[in-house]
Amino acid sequence: MRTEGDFIKIHEWLTPLSWLYGLGVGFRNLLFKLGILKSRAFDIPVISVGNITVGGSGKTPHVEYLVSLLKDKMKVAVLSRGYKRKSKGYVLANDDTTMREIGDEPYQMKQKFPELYVAVDKKRTEGIDRLTHDEQTKDVDVILLDDAYQHRYVKPGVNILLVDYHRLIIYDKLLPAGCLREPKEGKSRADIVIITKCPKDLRPMEYRVLMKTLDLYPYQSLYFTTLIYDNLKQVYGTESMPINSLPDRCNVLLLTGIASPKQMQNDLSVYNYNLSFLSFSDHHNFSKKDIRTINRKFAELPSPKVIITTEKDVARIKFVEGLNDEVKESMYALPVRIQFMLGQEEDFNNKIINYVRKNSRNSILVKTKDDNKSQNSNNTRNGAGSISFRNN
Repeated sequence: MRTEGDFIKIHEWLTPLSWLYGLGVGFRNLLFKLGILKSRAFDIPVISVGNITVGGSGKTPHVEYLVSLLKDKMKVAVLSRGYKRKSKGYVLANDDTTMREIGDEPYQMKQKFPELYVAVDKKRTEGIDRLTHDEQTKDVDVILLDDAYQHRYVKPGVNILLVDYHRLIIYDKLLPAGCLREPKEGKSRADIVIITKCPKDLRPMEYRVLMKTLDLYPYQSLYFTTLIYDNLKQVYGTESMPINSLPDRCNVLLLTGIASPKQMQNDLSVYNYNLSFLSFSDHHNFSKKDIRTINRKFAELPSPKVIITTEKDVARIKFVEGLNDEVKESMYALPVRIQFMLGQEEDFNNKIINYVRKNSRNSILVKTKDDNKSQNSNNTRNGAGSISFRNN
C-alpha cells in the first residue's frame, strides 16, 4: 500500500528550533496582513507558481506547461530569482546569455523556448517594472513568476501552489525539523492548488480523500498532475530514443543534481535496468573532482551502459571540461513534462486562458474583445491590477 508523504523525514529533536522559525515567519505574514509590509498589484496578468516546502515539487515543468499553453496566443515572460547565478540585479536573457548569468532553470527555459522573454531579478517588483516598461519587452502580455509563493511583495492575479504527492504539507513540519518554509495554513493564499508527481493509477476515491484532507476553501481549485518522461536526448549529439528502448539489463548511471531525485529513481526502477545512482545537491556546480568521479563511476560499469541525467543538470554540466569521450557519447538527458489527471486539463487551461484574456493589456484576444465592446457601448475596462483571479 502506498503512503502519501512517504518521502518526508522529520527531525523531531529540531522541533524547538521550528517553533522559533515559525514565530519569525508568522510575524512577517502578520505584517503583510496588517498592511505594514505592502503587496503590490500590477496592471498586467501575473501568475505565480511556487510551493511552501524546501526542495523540488515540479515547479519548472509546471511553468513550462503554462508557457506552452500561452505562448502561441500572447507574449509571455518568465521572471525568476535566478538561484546561484553569478550576476546581480536585473538580467534579461538573450541568445548569448550563459547559465552562470541567469541560473540553470531560467537557462533551460530559454533554450527550450527561444522566443520567450526570460528575466531574473531578486526583487520581483523591480523585475516586473523592467519587463513592462523597457522598450525591448514592453509588449509582454503575461508574466509567470517562478518560485515566488513566499515573495509577498508582489500580489499575483493567480497564485498557484504546488504540493508534492509524496511530501504532502499536512504531514510535514516547519524548518528545520521538516521542510516547510511556512505553516501549512499558508495554503490559503493559493487560488489553485496542484498535487504534483501523483502515481499514474490515482483513483477518483483517492482524489476525494485528498481533497477532504487538504481542507481547501471554496474559492480554491484543486488539480492533480503526474510526470511524463519524453524520449532520451543525447547531450553531446543528436540521437533521440524512447526510455524503454535501451537494451535489457542495460547498466544505467543516473546522474542528478536536483532537490528530489528519489521520484526519478523510483520511476526508472520499473524498467529492467541495472541502476546506479550518483546524486549531488540541488543546483550543484560540478567541480573538477566531480567530473573525475563521473568518469570513474561510468568506467566501472560493464557494457552496455549509458548515463541518464536531467535537463536542469545538462545546463550545468554540458560546458564543464574534463568529461571523457566515452561519457560524452553515452550521456542522455531525460526530458520531463506534466500531465493533468482525471480529465482536469481542459478546466485548468480554460481558467488560465480566461484570466489572462480578461486582464491582458496587449494580447490579441483582449484587443478583439475590446473592439467588439466598443461597437456596443462607450464603457472602458478596468485595469488588471484591480481584478484578481478570484473575482473572475
